[in-house]
Amino acid sequence: MRTDIINPVEWIQNHPGRDRIGTEYVNPSIPPGISTITKRFHRQIPGYRVSPLKGLDNLAAMLGLGGIWVKDESQRLALNSFKVLGGSFAIYRYLQSRLGAQGREMSFAELTSPETKAKIGHLTFAAATDGNHGRGVAWAARELGWKSIIYVHQATSPARIKAIEDYGAEVKIIPGTYDDAVRLVNFDAEKNGWQVISDTSWKGYEEIPAWVMQGYTTMFAEAQEELAGQGIVKPTHIFVQAGVGALAASLIGFYKGLFGSNAPVSAVVEPMKAACIFNSVKAGDGKPHYFEGELDTIMAGLACGDPSPIAWEILRDHADFFLSCPDYVAAKGMRVYGVPLRGDPFIVSGESGAVTLGALMYIMQNPELRTLKKLLNLGPDSQVLLLNTEGNTDPFYFRQVVWEGSEPVPEKYRAI
Repeated sequence: MRTDIINPVEWIQNHPGRDRIGTEYVNPSIPPGISTITKRFHRQIPGYRVSPLKGLDNLAAMLGLGGIWVKDESQRLALNSFKVLGGSFAIYRYLQSRLGAQGREMSFAELTSPETKAKIGHLTFAAATDGNHGRGVAWAARELGWKSIIYVHQATSPARIKAIEDYGAEVKIIPGTYDDAVRLVNFDAEKNGWQVISDTSWKGYEEIPAWVMQGYTTMFAEAQEELAGQGIVKPTHIFVQAGVGALAASLIGFYKGLFGSNAPVSAVVEPMKAACIFNSVKAGDGKPHYFEGELDTIMAGLACGDPSPIAWEILRDHADFFLSCPDYVAAKGMRVYGVPLRGDPFIVSGESGAVTLGALMYIMQNPELRTLKKLLNLGPDSQVLLLNTEGNTDPFYFRQVVWEGSEPVPEKYRAI
């Protein structure tokens, strides 16, 4: 298929998204009040700072929107990604369970104390990753005084591998895709007695991925506080990227828990070359499906073939729209963040971080997407929340896109 004829956005409206409020799948994974617990833990971490919420006022005006708000996770704990929030909280919960301390909160000092280490003994945390989750697990393990081993697939960039190794992890490169790495690390962990900290779930392994999803709610609670400072009760719309779906499910579950049927309209955005959730919705049988293909998208953090079952259940029942985008949409988002309109803040965004901005711009500007724009009810009163989930995590490819113009917008879809 020729790149210049791929539409910028394919979409599906999920009718159950508005109708199913408070089903069995939201509260167990994202229980009420969980963000209060996650914030108290994360705020103890040395170097913790609230990541900024940046308003793109001039771009919003150009697109005919009331506001565009970007939670900029490129500045999270110098790790260039939000993923550390989930990995660190999951490790915290796991240590609590090992110590029989589930009923009380533990301080960071207690977690890192010699007494705690003596009680637990030798421990190695393991994970499979496209880069950001593994770096977050490696960082959290090191900060808490434990070893880590991280599996990456063969297409993972050297820069992402080095970033993981810099936090003391042993890195193993395995043949195949991210999903192959997930399967192999789980197999090897059982043999070697490692503890897997995964952001995706499978049958019999749901608790830790739920803890990862809960850890992300710190970010959303921060965003709510920052929006309140601007006099905004809540966003009217949330655009959120998806790989296995954990982040998207966490965000949508968070807002469903706060606002129920008045939650923001949600759009889940995936790479066209790794659209496992989009294709699962399209199948129409209510089940998650594997995405067939090589997952060769520039959005490395979203290159996943298997949806996480616990995330899928939330998205299936509560997300409003599912979008699938070619790589040039993410590349355009990167360039717009990096070369903003005069007066708007500069944002460093990697490929996976920028696809939601690119999708939003096409929806607002491309006449072929006017039906979607109308169904989303996007207009002058809309306050749209985006998550810049990563910064420049692969400098070589970042320069290819931003400096050299890799993944150009097809002429048919260029702004006039």
